[in-house]
Amino acid sequence: MNATSARRIARVRPLAPVSEAERFFVANDAQAFDSEAGRVWTVVASPFPGSLANAGSAPRTGWENGDTVDESTFTFLAPSAPANVLGMAHNTGPAGRALPPQAFHKAATSVVGPGDAIELGPGVGHVDPEAELTVVVGRRARGLTLDNAMTAVLGFTIGNDVSARDLQKTDELWISAKSQDTFTPAGPWIVTGLDGANLAIGIAHNGTDLKEASSADLGWGVAEILVYVTSFMTLHPGDLVLTGFPAECARIHPGDTVTCRVEGIGELTNPVVAVG
Repeated sequence: MNATSARRIARVRPLAPVSEAERFFVANDAQAFDSEAGRVWTVVASPFPGSLANAGSAPRTGWENGDTVDESTFTFLAPSAPANVLGMAHNTGPAGRALPPQAFHKAATSVVGPGDAIELGPGVGHVDPEAELTVVVGRRARGLTLDNAMTAVLGFTIGNDVSARDLQKTDELWISAKSQDTFTPAGPWIVTGLDGANLAIGIAHNGTDLKEASSADLGWGVAEILVYVTSFMTLHPGDLVLTGFPAECARIHPGDTVTCRVEGIGELTNPVVAVG
């Protein structure tokens, strides 16, 4: 998948890590993501300076800034370690503008990376995936305006706002429906220099493509969402803001595989398993 004038930034762990906590940031400027050049990355400094949670590990041989590493030598992690993860309620289409904007908080501990399992506990009931264009915040931001909102955006990634529908009906705050462990897969990388105004969004459920839509179909756009959110809270480097899901989804069950797609970014695939 291609993105014009895009740079990809990823948070990764070497396949032979010094420790399970080891992680580095890598970047790739190849415009053809699936090309040979698109698989060779350069180790870079953290794109979130000042964020201790998003600092890279201590350099070591082969993993120093400027070194090149092949995609076969590492695993993609969630693109950041966010302090805040936010989603937008009733932002599934133009009708959402008839209601005031409303955000919900997802636990930062619900974030997992590409390939990690979405875990369904006993009694969780009906669970849907939601593929969403996701803002990765690049700087501390409060009181943004439509004129400067995009200056707070490092880039975009793919977020899967996994949602337990039965629990949404009984939990007015949606905490149990949205914040369960593993309920926010994100990745596989951040794409900078991408215009998020009109990107195709869709899901493949067990390899079957569901009906796509576009980020242009969302009631509230990226800049409007950031203005709203920062009117009452401070966003921090690495925070994730999921913008809404306008396309078709299908209930997931243990044994399924769900792939979320956003044009210009790529695919985020996660298996579904039963726990407990």
